[in-house]
Amino acid sequence: MSAVWRAAQAAVRRRRLQTFVIGLVVLLSTTTMVVALVLLEASSAPFDRAFAAQRGAHAIAVFDPAKVTDAELAGRRTGVAAAAGPFGQVTLDLGAGGGPGPRGPLTVVGRADPGGQVDRLDLWQGRWPTGPGEVVLNQPPMDGAGPPGGLPTEVTLGGKTFAVVGRAYSLGQTADAWVTPEQVVALKPAAVQMLYRFTGDVSTKAAVEADLAAITSGLAPAALIAAQPYLVVKDKVASDIGVYVPLLATFGVLGLVVAIVIVGNVVSGAVVSGFRHIGVLKALGFTPRQVVAVYLVMVSVPAVVGCVLGTVAGVLAAQPLLSEGFEGLGLGGGIGAGPWVWAAALLGVPLLVAVTALVPAMRARGLSAAGAISAGSAPRTGRGLRVQRRLAGARLPRSVSLGLGLPFARPGRTAFTVAAVLLGVTTVTFATGLADTLTRISAIEDRASGQIGVRPSDGRSRVAPEGQPPDPGAVPSTTNRTDAQVEELLRGLPDVARVTAMLGMPVPALGQTQPLPVNFVRGDSSSMGYEDELTAGRWVRRTDETVVPSEVLRERGLAVGERVTLELDGRRMVLTIVGETMDGAPGPPAAFVDWRILTELAPDRVVQPWEVYYQVQLVRGGDVASYVAAVKAADPGIDAWDTSQLSDFAVTVISFSAMLALLLSMVAALGVFNTVVLNVHERRRDLGMLKSIGMTPRQVVTMVLTSMALLGAAGGVLGIPLGIVAHRSIVPLTADAAKVAIPAIVLDVWHAPTLILLAIAGVLIALVGALVPARRAARLRIAEVLHNE
Repeated sequence: MSAVWRAAQAAVRRRRLQTFVIGLVVLLSTTTMVVALVLLEASSAPFDRAFAAQRGAHAIAVFDPAKVTDAELAGRRTGVAAAAGPFGQVTLDLGAGGGPGPRGPLTVVGRADPGGQVDRLDLWQGRWPTGPGEVVLNQPPMDGAGPPGGLPTEVTLGGKTFAVVGRAYSLGQTADAWVTPEQVVALKPAAVQMLYRFTGDVSTKAAVEADLAAITSGLAPAALIAAQPYLVVKDKVASDIGVYVPLLATFGVLGLVVAIVIVGNVVSGAVVSGFRHIGVLKALGFTPRQVVAVYLVMVSVPAVVGCVLGTVAGVLAAQPLLSEGFEGLGLGGGIGAGPWVWAAALLGVPLLVAVTALVPAMRARGLSAAGAISAGSAPRTGRGLRVQRRLAGARLPRSVSLGLGLPFARPGRTAFTVAAVLLGVTTVTFATGLADTLTRISAIEDRASGQIGVRPSDGRSRVAPEGQPPDPGAVPSTTNRTDAQVEELLRGLPDVARVTAMLGMPVPALGQTQPLPVNFVRGDSSSMGYEDELTAGRWVRRTDETVVPSEVLRERGLAVGERVTLELDGRRMVLTIVGETMDGAPGPPAAFVDWRILTELAPDRVVQPWEVYYQVQLVRGGDVASYVAAVKAADPGIDAWDTSQLSDFAVTVISFSAMLALLLSMVAALGVFNTVVLNVHERRRDLGMLKSIGMTPRQVVTMVLTSMALLGAAGGVLGIPLGIVAHRSIVPLTADAAKVAIPAIVLDVWHAPTLILLAIAGVLIALVGALVPARRAARLRIAEVLHNE
């Protein structure tokens, strides 16, 4: 065994370039593989893992305190693994201070602390309330250590002002806000809340309802006011996560395949190129088993080092992607690189290397010493020689014709290399198409939403655009203008082209179990660009018509052509759905309804300016920054900001697709690098002969680069259609998972200039990988090569 170890050590030291290439390729391949596995794991049941980590409630039950006592609720444990409560619960209207978005009722629960056996809240900012007038809001975690911009420090609930002392997140959505138990008693709750985790089957809504029925049996009639199984929230979160799943799975599979192909190419090539060395070892008396062991050890040493470093790098590289994609959904704490990912990388990659090396080593095992030395002296040139003879008749420079024939000498190695380039081009094509689609969607949304968003402050909290913290030195102020006067101000400033006013609020609809989210709009909404977002039907032309986002249509079981009846204060209005749109206005998806409908349904309603969101478009060439400054100078109580930027989702997806495309392209280029290194090593004698008869170093470089450019072109030609098919298949799946429809125009991103650039990308991947070893081959000295041979 000591002889095997010494021989392997000597081979590692002597073949430093090969050792470095194996280690580097395994490192990058393992990094790619780990990122892919983490993304695949993240796309598989992330809600369940996060829900289990938070010990979420399988059922939220609301009881009437007049018909059941706290003792009765606390004592009922049939089939219950854990319970929390009873907590006092009250519904309060959100008034001024709530920040941007629709006003509406909030469920407020009295709770002593965020922990417990059920529904362990993630208190990600501030502290828990300890006294009267303090509240914690239920909001998903956001990036940044300081107070996030746009979130209020005070809210008005039920006409009373509360200081927001913290923000927590309940994945099960057990409440909208929490106060102390003493505070909720003072608010005179009309219900009490119990949270349950069950011991039995909870995989279906019917099973959860059966467990809940067992608990409530024997209580007074109508003691249970309402109940919600956790699966309702799970379905909602799943639709949000589903946007990422097809994308993560696609990049994950591509990453795994590229990693396996490259590792197989590099390791098998290293063994094949060492056939001559195998023959020498056999001549020295090494047994066939010892020869195999030498090569397994020789490739395993750098592979293990690269595997360990690559695993750590992959876990670190995946974390930002997971944070961007999932923390905003409240799932960041439940997602990461699981133990199986570490095991698969640290054990699977070395095993892959060993198996890949074993196959050619076993083939050499049966060769005699003379046969191994002969096989390792030069590659089989039958096919390559015949192809080169045919190419010699073409009117091509000799260096080019020789280069075009080189890939045919090693068809197996050539196939591996083409596969690597093909997958790299497929990834780049898919990532390019995805980025173009998201950019087009963002451009359409920008045209519809305007360049500038405006909302008057309520005087309690300065609302800044998302991601931009409010000026800490600014004194919160409120405008003295009415809603109509604010619009008049915005229209009177320089460079303005269009202004739309929008009031979002939930409105009861006949036949719907929940209020329908509605945006009442007035002004220039018909010319803002919302028609570009239509996926079916047309835009509104009459007062009794509405256009509804696809997400709302699917959730409510509605369709274009159907009618909905809105009801407010005993008044009703029937609207016809004439169009389906990709997205709503800024904020939650909501139906577009003419402002005059609000006037007819609620003629006595006084609209406060801070309830209204204003969209502003400037004339062509108008300066957004100057307009924003002019708004703030005219009235410090009005906040304005630039809205013409990519959405967080678009930025996240484009970022991780670009990173993974770059990573896979680097790995593919390393595969080409390895191929050229092996070809040069095998053809040292041929190169020496060619240089001895007058081939210049530049011609050597041309010959080598031509051989790889051919493979790059082949990989590009094959990879582009695969990337286009992936784009046309995955993007609609992503939209469907998000429960939205997208216009066909956003998929039409493939044009001749783009396709030509993508084809060039395949050649560039090959040339980048081949350049360094090609220059090294050009510097070979004739005397040294022929002497060694």
